[in-house]
Amino acid sequence: MLKAEQGAGVAVTRILINKSFFKAFFKLLTTVKPSLNISRTLLLAAVTCLSLNVQAGTLPVDTVDAVFHQYDGGGMKINGPFVLVRKSIGTQFSLNGHYYVDSVSAASIDVLATASEYTEERTEYSAGVDYLHEKTIISAGYTNSEENDFVANSVFFSVSQDFFGDLSKINFGYARGWDEVGKIESDFSKDVDRQIFKLGFSQVLTKNSLMGVDIETITDEGYLNNPYRQYRFVDAVLPKGYDYAFEVYPETRTTTAIALRALYYLPYRASIKGEYRFFTGSWGIKAHTYDLLYVHPIGSHWTLEGRYRYYSQTQADFYKDIFTHEGAEDHMARDKELSTFSDYTLGFGVSYEFGQGVMPHVNRLKISALFDYMKFEYDNFRDVSQEDFAAGTEPLYEFDAWVTRLSVTLEY
Repeated sequence: MLKAEQGAGVAVTRILINKSFFKAFFKLLTTVKPSLNISRTLLLAAVTCLSLNVQAGTLPVDTVDAVFHQYDGGGMKINGPFVLVRKSIGTQFSLNGHYYVDSVSAASIDVLATASEYTEERTEYSAGVDYLHEKTIISAGYTNSEENDFVANSVFFSVSQDFFGDLSKINFGYARGWDEVGKIESDFSKDVDRQIFKLGFSQVLTKNSLMGVDIETITDEGYLNNPYRQYRFVDAVLPKGYDYAFEVYPETRTTTAIALRALYYLPYRASIKGEYRFFTGSWGIKAHTYDLLYVHPIGSHWTLEGRYRYYSQTQADFYKDIFTHEGAEDHMARDKELSTFSDYTLGFGVSYEFGQGVMPHVNRLKISALFDYMKFEYDNFRDVSQEDFAAGTEPLYEFDAWVTRLSVTLEY
């Protein structure tokens, strides 16, 4: 039973950490000024990682993880390093911290429609601690993220408890974030408060299978839109037949998501993991995510993995590709990530693990390369870069992208 629990637990841990980190990374890509959407996702990722990244009754292994990530698609290129360090202090405490940089070069359809290409850099730091007491792990930490017009600070806390012979685990996470939204070459400054509540349960079903369920609720209050983003409205006087004005969002938002996941440990050391996630919120968006991952070891050193993910959502209540006139409604948005759209991801990864002795004081060394191909199709967001079309009849927008992650993991 221990073998199944450890094997399944390690695989689930790696999947969840990768998902959380790169989910947050992907959200960076979806707005003219990406950071305005990423903060709530990073806050969630912090809770997810801290509440689910441990095996039964043990602290995380002492590690150094270094990742270089790059996204290229939809007119945007984002790359930079991510470094995570964990170190145990005695048998009850483990400290952790990470450093994360995004260098952004943006010429997306949103940027080109109302502005010009820009470059910027975002840096993020975090520090955290895990405390082990018998079968309970308490985690807490702080994260700071800054760029030239946006500052995000957050604290997070989680508790994880094993019971029923370490076959069951329940965890609770809470995070609080304070963002300051600015605007380049302006005294514009707005605040955003964010809270995340997360409850999770996992259960070892058999010696080869594990299941889990997570429920998370996020509340946002304050300036929730992007100060650079604009909606378009009909204006027959202009040559293109439309003009732009700045978006107006509600000042509150509440979302809830439920995720069901299962992992099966195959007889030949491989594993397969499936997940379904349903999302709904006060802005009217409903979303479904289906995710399937297969991990296959080859010999004692190589591991291959393949992944397929499909996502679809409905539009926000106040979204339109084009409005009838300026100020037509109380709230107006043309953010394509609030439209009706779907995307799928095909992923492939390979890793090689060295045994003890390859480096002094290093118990394990692993090198990995992961590649994702992503395809996005929008049902009611039109490509305004296409000319010779009447306003509101342009072709629907779609694009593809590649995400590359090269990583080195040291256990010491």
